[in-house]
Formats: sequence, structure tokens, C-alpha cells
Amino acid sequence: MSTQQPISRSIYNFQAALRENGSSLEEFVRNQYVNKWMGDTVHHVMAIRTTFVNAMHNFLTNEGLFNMERVSLSPVTDPLAHDVEHTPSVTYKGHEYMTTHSMIYSKFLACFNPAVKGIFVDSPNIRLELESPTGTQRGRYLVDFSQMDIELRRENQVSLDDYLHATDRVTALIHEDFEKALSFFERLIIHTISAVVERNEENLRALGIVFEVPKGPFPRFRKDQARSLAKGTSIERAVGKQAKSQFFWIIGLMRENYDLIYPYLKPDGGKVPIANFTSDMIYNYDLCAQSLNRADNEYGPAYEISSGALREWLYEPIVERLIDNRIIAVRPKIENGEIVNVEELDGYGPFLIAAVQKDDDGNPLFPSTFGGGIGIERALLALCTGPKVSKVDDITLFGKNPDSHPLYLY
Repeated sequence: MSTQQPISRSIYNFQAALRENGSSLEEFVRNQYVNKWMGDTVHHVMAIRTTFVNAMHNFLTNEGLFNMERVSLSPVTDPLAHDVEHTPSVTYKGHEYMTTHSMIYSKFLACFNPAVKGIFVDSPNIRLELESPTGTQRGRYLVDFSQMDIELRRENQVSLDDYLHATDRVTALIHEDFEKALSFFERLIIHTISAVVERNEENLRALGIVFEVPKGPFPRFRKDQARSLAKGTSIERAVGKQAKSQFFWIIGLMRENYDLIYPYLKPDGGKVPIANFTSDMIYNYDLCAQSLNRADNEYGPAYEISSGALREWLYEPIVERLIDNRIIAVRPKIENGEIVNVEELDGYGPFLIAAVQKDDDGNPLFPSTFGGGIGIERALLALCTGPKVSKVDDITLFGKNPDSHPLYLY
């Protein structure tokens, strides 16, 4: 039985605490919510957001990608490389499902059909971010946010035999796909920012900021280079001071289990030691952005607004990466179409039985893809920070910032 108190009791206690401090629930709601809803800042940000999201939809549709349904519940979700409090779960019809940190595994499976060039979805994300350990306002986190999730099939199909024995050729193909991935997201950003500049100049002026239409290729910084610049500040902000651009890349970050590292498996059955990994072997990319102040033409603080990568696509490295990232404890044992040890795999059994599928000729059916997720609220915060916007609460109607309120009322 749950030991948590009902939300009505939480609201009762919250109201009582306000009263003891000489305030009231009505006063709190007016100060924290109603005044914001009626204010100019959120109005202008909403206008920009509408163009921003619609422009992305238009670009992705024109590129031939399909829109897919949202997946809010699943046996598994993105395990994430950074800490969150826990993964919320929902029990339905006697079964427990995870709420989605992101739709990452659903995106992969949605690209099975070779006729599908790629997919996109404005996806739900629930991440119970840890409250600031120092009690300070970090201003950029949300526990409930939206993300433009995108995944495209890669044209280069590589077998396990090629993966293990034709490393030079496979590396060349992977580099080619990596360039295609960065180019795709750069074109998406250029199209989207162009639309905002054309449609929302009045809103940008009211917020005291400028959107620069970028030109590709965006500046790139490798992880090791970026870390060497960060002295007492975040990597993104340190690199932003060097980039001289509203958008830039940080590439080669070792993070999620599904982001491609190549080579990872060795022909003798071993693995490349983690100490030997370099940025050149890690095909992950973070897109970062920073605002531009209209008054002094100075850039604001930079934020990571999108994380993506080329993905692991072969069953064998998929399994090993899950094990090495401590997401599953054992390798699946598959016999006669069943996973013998399915109970030891948490909810990953169905995903792995899909990943092991082969066609009649024995070729893997699991798609090789690249993709990424653009955090809508994080992107707006990064680009709109200035005289009117200083934290994520300023650009959201119902933003659930872990550092702002003890209880979310809406």
C-alpha cells in the first residue's frame, strides 16, 4: 500500500503553510501563475513557440518523414545516463508500465519498415529531475516537458561480419552517415529559425533578443576540446564563448547505451577497453544554442538543446552495450522463439526479441538509424534568455521546475 498522502491533503497542508507565513492560496496563485499567464513575456514566447514547432513539422514533413503516435507508457523507457529521482510507473490491468523518459526505443522500432524514411513526434517526457542539492535556482530543468523526437533510417546497411572484419570500410560509411546526420539537423534549425525571423520580429523585439539565421556547417567542438575550455563553468557555456554563433555542436560524448561506439566488439569476441575510447569512436552529437541580446549584441548563456547520435543497429553490440551500461544484468537466452530467461531482463525482453529478428536470408531486420530529440522548452529558454527571460518558468505556462515550487498546482 502506498504511503504517499492524497493530493488533496498535500494542497491542504500547503495552504496551511502559506497561511502561517501571512499569505494565502489565492495570493500565491495570483503571484506565481495568474500574473504570468496575463503577462506580455509568456504571450510573446508562445507566439515564437508556435512558429518554432510548426516550422519543424513543416520541414520534417517536406523531407518525407512520417508523424507517429505518442507513446507515454511502455515496458521500458530511456534509462538515461544522468540521474533522476526515479522512473514513474502506472499499473493497468494488473501490469506495470513505465512512463516515458523519452520515446527512444519506440522510435527505433517505428523505422523497421524500409519504406519509412523516418519519423517524428512531439513526444511526452517525464523526468523526475533531482532538486538542486544546494537549493539554488538552476532555471533550466523541467520534470514534464515536450521534445521533438526524430529518427531516420541510414542508407548504409552493414552486417556483423563487416562490422568485425571490414573496419576501415565500415568506419568510412559511419563517417559519411555522421555528416548526413549533422547536416540534416542543421538544415532543420536553419529552416525553423528563418521562419521565426520572418514571422515573429515583433515578439523578438519585445523580448529584447535577436534570432540570427545560422549558416551551415555549425561550429564543432569535440568533447575533449570542450572540456579543456570549461574552467569553473559548464561545458556548453565555456564553448559558447568560443563559438561566436547562436548554434554549435559538441560531438563525441560517451553517454547512452544506444548511441553508436565503433568499433566496440572485437573479432576475437572481446571488447575494446573503455580506456581506449576516443571522441573519434563515439558518434554522439549535442546541439547547443545561446541567445543574442538586442541591446548590446552579446550572447547569453549556452544550453544543450538537443542530444542525438548514430545508433547501435546490430543485435550483438546492442546487447553488450545494455549489459555494460548495467541496464540488463544478463544476456538473453533465445530458444525456439522464446527468451528462456525473460524474467531476468526486466521489461527489455520484447525489445530484444524485435532486435534479433532476421529476414529469410538471415539478414538483420532491425533498422540502422540516426536521430535526436530537440527539447522545445529548453530550446526556447536558450534562445530567448535576455531582459525578459531568465529561467524556464518564464517561457512555460505550467512549467514544473524542480527548483521553483514545493508543490505543483497545475
